[in-house]
Amino acid sequence: MAITALAIDAVLPALDVIGKDIGVENPQNNQLIIILIFLGLGVGPLVFGPVSDSIGRKPLVYLGFAIFIIASFICIFSESLEMMIFGRILQGIGLSSPRTISIAMVRDAYEGDYMARIMSFITTIFILVPVVAPTLGKFMLDHYNWQAIFYIQLIFGILVTLWFFKRQPETLSDLHKKKWTSSIFMDGFKELITHKSTLAFTVISGFITGSFLVYLSTAQQIFHEQYNLIDEFPYIFAALAVTVGMATLLNGNLVLRFGMLKLITWALILYFLASLLYVILFYSTTNPSALILFLFCAVQFFAIGFLFGNLRAIAMQPVGHIAGIASAITGLISTLMAVPLSIYIGAFVKTSVLPMFIGFTICSLISIGILYYIKGLRKKEI
Repeated sequence: MAITALAIDAVLPALDVIGKDIGVENPQNNQLIIILIFLGLGVGPLVFGPVSDSIGRKPLVYLGFAIFIIASFICIFSESLEMMIFGRILQGIGLSSPRTISIAMVRDAYEGDYMARIMSFITTIFILVPVVAPTLGKFMLDHYNWQAIFYIQLIFGILVTLWFFKRQPETLSDLHKKKWTSSIFMDGFKELITHKSTLAFTVISGFITGSFLVYLSTAQQIFHEQYNLIDEFPYIFAALAVTVGMATLLNGNLVLRFGMLKLITWALILYFLASLLYVILFYSTTNPSALILFLFCAVQFFAIGFLFGNLRAIAMQPVGHIAGIASAITGLISTLMAVPLSIYIGAFVKTSVLPMFIGFTICSLISIGILYYIKGLRKKEI
């Protein structure tokens, strides 16, 4: 799963250079190089998820990495924004296989709060990559060129594929394999929408992911252009990634004590209050100092560390018997929400960080409303 983070974050320091090299006229369109890989990550599972429920998990992971390698070469030889976007979407489609099927494999082997604990540890490893990826990307850019960043992705993709082949056993038993039919996806979708809690937590995940994507796609622009912290950017990005990693690691221990639902509730409230405080304090002023922005972002991302793994785990809990299809559908719903949301909000982040925090506030407030709605339904069922 961490290869996904490498493919996204290593490119961040090079966005301006790539944009100029491939003839991007509007610098804000450079955001699309980051955002639209998520479109591929959302669409790809529609094929990989259902098929993995029929033939097993491992073959689809190999196919996904093969597509990723081809897509990486397309990015390397891109001469226009359109070709680069095509390559990035194809990268996302390829990486959606290991990203989605990894979650299905965890669900094959674990359930409940223990599944959330395992997801926390996986997410911690996932978060370690953003700590080093921008620095690695800047090193390759300074000493070679932006194409070298994609070659590094290629090399790591091949190494991980070989490691996966050698060390990871198949988790889907023959007993749980489902016969492939033309209606397998629709049957899974019809069953999934009967689980209101799965849909509710998936929609919440879409809002949180969408608001986080705003930061991810505009971070380079914010710190390079608004704060003129070009050399410091990889280290700031890494430090913020550490806060997410700390939270996910802590979540692995706390989730067995308090449960997923309580931690999601507390994290959403923290996420909302921190973003609302920023909006109140800086609504009619210019950007605060870089240190203040960093502290607010650190609180936001600490809360996110408790949300990502828990939201996916709690959404998957009722649908473990169709884990591949369910992981695909929930991922698609979340992505189809997150991508346009992040593009819309990100368009306002030009000379101020305020629109990003307004987006955080609105997305978290809606998420809290959905959370308490589903809590009310659970109480009625009891």
